[in-house]
Amino acid sequence: MTTSTKQKLTFDQFIDNYPEEGFYELVNGEIIEVRSTRNHDDVANFLLFAFNDEIRQLKLNYVVNNTAVFRTITASGTEQGRKPDVSVINRDTWRSNRSDYSALEEPIQLAVEVTSTNWEDDYIDKLDEYQRLGISEYWIVDYLAIGKREYLGNPKVPSVFVFLLDTDGKYQLTKFTGTERIISRTFPELSLTAEQVLTA
Repeated sequence: MTTSTKQKLTFDQFIDNYPEEGFYELVNGEIIEVRSTRNHDDVANFLLFAFNDEIRQLKLNYVVNNTAVFRTITASGTEQGRKPDVSVINRDTWRSNRSDYSALEEPIQLAVEVTSTNWEDDYIDKLDEYQRLGISEYWIVDYLAIGKREYLGNPKVPSVFVFLLDTDGKYQLTKFTGTERIISRTFPELSLTAEQVLTA
């Protein structure tokens, strides 16, 4: 990730100043470029296509993409602009204003983050922000097993973490490894194992 500006921006200013090339997030008032490796993209694209297949086969009222940016708020009240690696969005919400940019202020259905060297963002910052926003389901795909041992075990094992929002607005975590089938609230008929995702 590289910083492209030092000026403190609001979410609306971030959208107005969004660069034409590449993918970016608004973090602590700064536009930050989001860059990824081919392995990272392979894992994210595998899930994007798998979710798209489920949506088509079951005629679900969702769209899935990897470009949506949405506004979150930190515990201190700072506006952030987040772009998950994969977003599953209610189709009615997505199509409510067709000429709008791909920026949303309401919670999406499911967000997926594939971990990279800035893994603390996924496990700490985004987890908190997505919970505050009310995103129903949040996946962390740690195919490199680079998070802390408290998450991944000792020895560290590549894992898929699924956080589901409970009735109190708090995430409940389930960890999936190896040949365990991932259980998703958004896609209850999904038949993917952790291993299939982690080795994509």
